[in-house]
Amino acid sequence: MKKILVKSMLSVTVAFGLVAGGAAPGLAAENQVAKTEGKNLYAIAFKNGLPKDYEQAIEKAGGHVGNALPEVGGIQAMSDNPAFLSNLKKLPSIEVASREVPLTLNQPAVISNLAQTAAINEQGSLWDSQWDIQRVTNNGESYKIETGGYKNEDGDTVHKAVVGVIDTGIDPEHPDLQKNLLGGVNLVPAGMDETETGDPNDLVDRNGHGTHVSGIIAANGNVKGVGPDLGIRTYRVLYSELALTTPSIIIDGIIAAANDEVDVINMSLRLYNTSKTIMDGETYKTTADTLLWKRAIQYALKKNVTVVGGSGNESLNLDNKNEVTNYLSTLYEPLGITLKGPTTVVPAQMPGVINVSASNKWSQQELAFFSNYGNSAIDVAAPGGDLGRKYAETLDPESADTTNLILSTWPTYLGTPYSYNAGTSMAAPQVAGIAGVLKAANPDLKPSQVSAIINQTAIDYGKPGQDALFGSGEANAYRALKGIKK
Repeated sequence: MKKILVKSMLSVTVAFGLVAGGAAPGLAAENQVAKTEGKNLYAIAFKNGLPKDYEQAIEKAGGHVGNALPEVGGIQAMSDNPAFLSNLKKLPSIEVASREVPLTLNQPAVISNLAQTAAINEQGSLWDSQWDIQRVTNNGESYKIETGGYKNEDGDTVHKAVVGVIDTGIDPEHPDLQKNLLGGVNLVPAGMDETETGDPNDLVDRNGHGTHVSGIIAANGNVKGVGPDLGIRTYRVLYSELALTTPSIIIDGIIAAANDEVDVINMSLRLYNTSKTIMDGETYKTTADTLLWKRAIQYALKKNVTVVGGSGNESLNLDNKNEVTNYLSTLYEPLGITLKGPTTVVPAQMPGVINVSASNKWSQQELAFFSNYGNSAIDVAAPGGDLGRKYAETLDPESADTTNLILSTWPTYLGTPYSYNAGTSMAAPQVAGIAGVLKAANPDLKPSQVSAIINQTAIDYGKPGQDALFGSGEANAYRALKGIKK
């Protein structure tokens, strides 16, 4: 009964399922349809890379190329022609093509509301409020081993490792992030909303989520990140205050980060992919974005990039594929979308990605109430915050304790330089920060080695050994850097 109640309180997007713990509110199905009407976006995966005449072929089919992804043999296309997909089926060079629907970030609504009322405004060190970073760094002891960089003779910080944050952008002027921000790129196409001009240098975070995530990784000011001297590169793939995007834009972000030779990618977001989707009368045994996701993750891994993702915030057992499919089918029904077959989380459940669940402040046996779980799904846990023991037991908002949330940086132009939040979005960057300081300490580590060290040195919360809630345990930067195994 408790799990049903928890799920009923979650605000979940009903449009091909992108959900991530963060600051953005949910978007109702009818509003989602209104926003996407007329966009007519498509993901297209070719069989053997992009053919020389791909632009002409797409135009002949009734569309035009919005964005090319040559590294993974794919494109995002636009078309108002109702026969566009049918025409594409006639092209032997295309493996699969499917419709894309803009998606939005999400989090448990009750946390979003309480987090904003608990925003921090005072100046000076806020370390005492950072229970999560204290725990992950052993009260700052890991900083004595590796911070992710060092000061040179001129007093400037040299970043020994760089984390690519694929998210809503960043506040480029935030005093706790400025020194570690190494730039990045905006990948949101022009026209996605009235503010989007396609300017690649527009990194400004309209939502707050990316700034919060970045602070958990590498803030160095009133709040501290896991690696206060790590470099940050921002890949803005979500737009507007609602944090909307499409899978192809995120995939573009993975490719861009890998090409920039970042050491770690953090994706505090996730989609659900099923083996069969029926939409607009078309049946897809797989979708183009699913295939392009797989290619992009492998592309990053081959470039020696460690990839970290959040498990999601629906309190679902990811081992039970049918349970997840049934849950999503209920959500997608208003959009006329039918899902069938087993469902997995993307990117977190893809091979090579470190899948992170959200632990809490008050228990070594229970996850945050919203966190997804699964014995075969979760690699490791990290602090994601919640509203305290009493709330977890009663689900009574009056019992909520906001000191159990995660404090981090927030865009100064959105009213406060610091704010509380919770979600697997907050857990994933804890692990990305650990991966970053490991790479800073030992640049020769491969992604599989980084993952193995994090798992082997995690604190064994939950049942002894691997378990469905915590995976290998709660990740710990100090233990990882010291090589302390279970």
